[in-house]
Parts: sequence; structure tokens; C-alpha cells
Amino acid sequence: MRKKNITLEKIKVEDYAAEGKALSKVDGKVVFIEGAIPGDVVDVRLTKNKKDWAEGKVLRVHQFSPDRVKPFCEHFGTCGGCKWQMLPYEKQLFYKEQEVKQHLRRIGKVELPEIEPILGCTDTRYYRNKLEFTCSNRRYLMADEIAAHDEIPQENAIGFHVPRIFDKVIDINTCHLMHEPANIIKNTVREYAQSRGLCFYDIREHVGFLRTMVIRVLTTGEVMVNVVFGREDKEEREALLDHLLQKVPSITTLLYTINTKRNDSLFDQEPIAYHGKGYALEKLEDFVFKIGPKSFFQTNTRQGEKLYQVTREFAELTGKETVYDLYCGTGSIGIFVSRQARKIVGVEVVAEAIEDAKENAALNGIEHASFFAGDVIDVCDDAFFATHGRPDVIITDPPRAGMHEKLVNKILEMEAPTVVYVSCNPATQARDLNLLDAKYKVTRVRPVDMFPHTHHIENVVQLKLRNS
Repeated sequence: MRKKNITLEKIKVEDYAAEGKALSKVDGKVVFIEGAIPGDVVDVRLTKNKKDWAEGKVLRVHQFSPDRVKPFCEHFGTCGGCKWQMLPYEKQLFYKEQEVKQHLRRIGKVELPEIEPILGCTDTRYYRNKLEFTCSNRRYLMADEIAAHDEIPQENAIGFHVPRIFDKVIDINTCHLMHEPANIIKNTVREYAQSRGLCFYDIREHVGFLRTMVIRVLTTGEVMVNVVFGREDKEEREALLDHLLQKVPSITTLLYTINTKRNDSLFDQEPIAYHGKGYALEKLEDFVFKIGPKSFFQTNTRQGEKLYQVTREFAELTGKETVYDLYCGTGSIGIFVSRQARKIVGVEVVAEAIEDAKENAALNGIEHASFFAGDVIDVCDDAFFATHGRPDVIITDPPRAGMHEKLVNKILEMEAPTVVYVSCNPATQARDLNLLDAKYKVTRVRPVDMFPHTHHIENVVQLKLRNS
């Protein structure tokens, strides 16, 4: 029988592992630790205990690492975001770069060039252009709050879900991820709803009026807000939206959505424009992109621009190439590299994204780009190549799960001289590079940090066809 409630005392944290967890070794066993940084001396309560490894949370800190800095957010330690605030940004970059190297070597197992220095963010706060807040009647209470009440109050909150607790929401006062008027908008809605006694959503019972709120604050100065209601109440809805417009006149587009489903996904919902044009415009360099309430767009505009600049550099375009943009989404990468290419061919499985891509190409006067909805494996056949030409350069930017093995095989079959692989998950990227190694050699690698104070890291890899 395994012992429960095991506590390891006064262990020194040695390093960081994947997904932002610190690690130490105790009697030859690797222990992954939440809430610590290298150099800390801590007591750890184990939450998992296997033969060769264990996981745990910090119970007590005996000695702080000399690298520790004071977190800037009042919600640090409770909110699931920005978990690395206690680590200086230059150290964050060091450990992110280290993670990329480890994944490419241990999982990829391919010959690597010297990895280029990580490209960090100029702005480490207020860098996001999109946030989604949840409205809930189940506010997360701290231990001291619970101790102070004989009966636990059921209070409203607008904020973020507590990690691993689906029905509790942290009431966020100030979030440092987005420029104002983001906090003003959120707090205005909360104060108005409280004063009017409006029902906040109950995720367990699936009832309530105020459900979620999506805010976009863009570098162009445009502000788009979509308030999602759990049921229709025209009088209360219009009163709230009018109040919000009066208090925050900088909102350029205000939408609402009535979502009566049991989940918060908006992909099958129809947001309705209440004020403004119903969409917002954002820029990458001098390219303009139309962003609707359901559009995907890089959430860090300024760093997204740098990510795409690295991608364009790695593509080594001369103006003569046919570029295939796989997982093209709303066409942002293809459009960004279009001036240096002869032809852009974008493929994306989400049909709505392809319509956005076509609109964005037209918005920028790009006539040599074509976008197609469907799975690359099915779309890119001999007839497609005969019509559109075979690719000279392939750019692929898959989701965190990486590329399906069938798509890797399709890329091997297409034999484009250059492939640029943009990834938000270096572990799955490394797995795919191992498969691509059958025909391709990795020639350049550069990590790009998109999300300061988190463990997330993007990585761009250039591959060249062997013997080409």
C-alpha cells in the first residue's frame, strides 16, 4: 500500500522541466514541483508518487532563491495565468530556450544547427489583444475568507476559472495582461450588474443571465466587446449595454450573444452587433486584418509580428516561389509573406476561417493568394498540384497537438525544397521533425517568446530537402 500525504522536507530545487514545473532529485527519484523556482529550499507535499518520479506542491519555503522577484499581480498564486511572475524575465527566457533545446534533442533526435538566441518580448505586461472573462455566481473564496464566515457566502465574480476547479471563478480586480479599457469594461459590468441584482451564471445548474465577456483591445486603438448572456431579457440586456457604452465611450464595436447551450463555445453561435461595425481592424506591419467576434488572431500583436518576421526570413523568398500555407487560419502568415512570393496557396480545415482569409487578402489588395477549405491530406492531390503548382516553400503552423502523421507523410511526398515549421509546442514539433528527418535536414532554429510570465514558448524551424 502506498503511503498518502507524503511530505519531502527541505529539498533544494535544481532546475525547470517542461510545462513550467520546477524539479529536484530525491534519492534518485525526479520530483516535479509546482510553485517553486531553482534555488528555493522547500517542503513539498506529493500529489503523485510513482516508482521513478513524483509530483507535488510547495508546502513551505525555508529559503528563497536569490533569483526570486516580487510578483506584480495581487491575484498571483491563485489565478492560473502568469505563473512565472516570481522569476526575472531574463531567467524565463533562459529556461524557455533550454526547454526547446531539450525537446529537439531528446524527442527529435535529429542533427541540429546552433540554435539561435530566443527572441523575447519588449512588453512583458499588457501584451494581449484578447481576454475572455467568466461571469459566475460561485466566487472562489480564500481560506481566510472561509474561516471568517459561519456560512460560506455564494458571491458573484467576473474573472478567470480557478485551475482544475471548473465551477469556481476568481473575482479579478486588475488584470495586467491587457491595456485599458479592459479592466474598466470588466469592472463597469460587474458594478452595474451588482447594483441591479442581475443573475450571474451558475455553471452547475446552467442558469443565469450574465455568462461570459470577450474583450479585444487592439494596437489600432479599436476596442471590441462581446457580452454573452445565458438567456434573453431584452430590457435588461439593452440597459446594461447602453450603460457600458455611456461609461466606456472608447468601445468601437459592442456585440452580444445569447448562448443557451451547456458549454461556452461560440463557434456555432451568432454574435449580434449592438453598436459599431461588428468587427475590428488590426495591423501587422502595414497589413490590415479584419477580426470578427469569432476570428482567430495572434493574441500578442507586437510579438506576433516578430514571429512572422522570423517565419518570412526562414522562408528565404525571392519573389519567384509558390508558398503553401498549411493550417493557414485567417491567412495571416500567407498574407504577411505575400509580397516576397509569386503565389500563396492557403489550406485550412475550418471553412469560416477560409472566408476570413479571402476577405483579408482582398482588404490588402493581394490578388495572388488563394485559400481552400479542407484537410490538406485530401486537398493536395495531383489534380490540385496541376492547377496550382507544387510548393517551393511550405509553411506549417499546426495547433499544440502538432501535425497528424498523414500530413507529415504528405509533406514528405510534396518534397518542397524548404519547409518552415512554426510551433506553439516544441515537444510535438520535435516528434514531427523526427519523422521529417527521412527527407529533410533542420537548418535553422529560433525560439520566440509570445507569452511572458508563462511557460509557453513558440519555436520556428527551417528545414531543407536533402540533396536539393
